Amino acid sequence: MKRKHVKTLELIFHRPISANVKHTDAVALLIGLGAEIDTSREGSRIAVTLFGEVRVFHKPHPTPNMDKGAVAGLRDWLEQNGVTP
Repeated sequence: MKRKHVKTLELIFHRPISANVKHTDAVALLIGLGAEIDTSREGSRIAVTLFGEVRVFHKPHPTPNMDKGAVAGLRDWLEQNGVTP
């Protein structure tokens, strides 16, 4: 895993939940883990296929940062599948 992905993973698992996780960094981390990304969903949604599951995430706007609820959901999903910093 690239050092940038490790930093993103550490930020996702930081307590209290960080509001500074950039959406593009989180997507790059997921791709680094082997995810397939489908951006053809309605609106600003993206589908992430990883761990044999499909999860739909909302691309934030107008800021590039994910909200705390999305970060917590991503953290829980990664943790359930054995991905931790």
